[in-house]
Amino acid sequence: MTLGVCLAGATGWAGSELARAIAQAPDLGLVAAVSRSYAGQDLSAALGGNLPACPVFATAQQALERPCEVFVEYTGVASAKANVLAALDRGVHVVVGSSGLSDEDYAQIDAVARAKGLGVLACGNFALTVVLLQKFAEMAARYIPQWEIIDYAHDGKRDAPSGTARELASRLAAVRAPQPTVPLEQTAGPREARGATLAGTQVHSLRLPGFVIGAEVIFGMPDQKLTLRHDAGGSARPYVDGALLAVRKVSSLVGLHRGLDRVLDL
Repeated sequence: MTLGVCLAGATGWAGSELARAIAQAPDLGLVAAVSRSYAGQDLSAALGGNLPACPVFATAQQALERPCEVFVEYTGVASAKANVLAALDRGVHVVVGSSGLSDEDYAQIDAVARAKGLGVLACGNFALTVVLLQKFAEMAARYIPQWEIIDYAHDGKRDAPSGTARELASRLAAVRAPQPTVPLEQTAGPREARGATLAGTQVHSLRLPGFVIGAEVIFGMPDQKLTLRHDAGGSARPYVDGALLAVRKVSSLVGLHRGLDRVLDL
């Protein structure tokens, strides 16, 4: 059987690469796409490639009128939450690749998904190197009581921190809370210089030309430190294989699960 997929953000940087991969997968079928810029067109014409016929809609609500099993959310923070909830309301499993959703947003999504018996797999980053970064960081947090996160991205990225940094901070919080030597409220100088507090972790977001997407977590102990870092190149290809795996596995879940490792044997 072919698994029907509706892809929101199908003409974006990452979404377009994923759309081509879904079209080539023998067990997946792209039944609808969402892109305001190309609404009313066929996705093949929009992407300039030889793809199977797939209509493009302006909104997720319109696209979800076509039956599908999995909805992939790859738009922006302004529409991501509403799109996910619309898919769940339609009885469709969801894979979230968009960044910018808060812990409160995910808590609401989790409640809706569990009530409907559906799975939501939210991945701040589908790259294998990020999955390993997260796992290694969780291991380190068990033994090292202090850490901070640096979130790198290009100057055009509006959301901060990134989904990768948000997910990493959330996972570290599940291990333990960091124990800074000087409590934040005792900071001498502008409090903002210590970054934003996210799930108990200090996160510093850099937005500058020359970066694509990167994440770094630095652990510190007296006379020693450990740095774990992921850097992405200019291609969206590293995210495709992980996203395809998420699409194939999300129906095995119930409720919200964060991180691709939830469906990997790690």
